[in-house]
Amino acid sequence: MTDGVREEDRVRLAPGVMLRQDRVRGHWQLLGPERVLILDEVALEVVRTVTAQPPATVGAAIATLAAQFDAPREEIAADVLEVLGDMIAKGFLTR
Repeated sequence: MTDGVREEDRVRLAPGVMLRQDRVRGHWQLLGPERVLILDEVALEVVRTVTAQPPATVGAAIATLAAQFDAPREEIAADVLEVLGDMIAKGFLTR
């Protein structure tokens, strides 16, 4: 599910959401009002890349991640759009 996320979009953390590392448990998470989303390594890289300052377009983030992981852009794009759509639907990210 992509929730209509397009490569031209700029994605940011939703109001009240913070990216934090849980040092006790050793993982990264998105903390929102009364909710937590634990991030795996891939989701963490996606969030960091799309929310970097200045904010990159989703397409630019896809290109960066494809180069970083030396992976086909089409595969990275599908994964990134799915992850972002899910996080937007859950209210952790916004456009």
